[in-house]
Amino acid sequence: MDTREQQLPEQIDKPSKSQRKREALALQDLGATLVTLKPTQLEKIPLPEELREAVLAARQMTQRGARKRQLQYIGRLMREIDPEPIRAALGLAKPEHVPSQR
Repeated sequence: MDTREQQLPEQIDKPSKSQRKREALALQDLGATLVTLKPTQLEKIPLPEELREAVLAARQMTQRGARKRQLQYIGRLMREIDPEPIRAALGLAKPEHVPSQR
């Protein structure tokens, strides 16, 4: 019997740490895409107010470290919401197993 079969059912359904990280990075990349949009395009995207403010703040940041931290914050906010309406508004399909370009 392999170790996967010996695990409890709740452990089997839980995504791996690598999978959770891939999903978090995908959401952070989606947030970075929001930052690059023109203001008129951004207005058309359904965003919670806190996320919209974070995106607007990231646009103002010029220091690399500060911008990177802000993008990480945007990624964290994205994990708290359903990103599908944002992807649909941007015309993006949900990434399945896309390797990160980092």
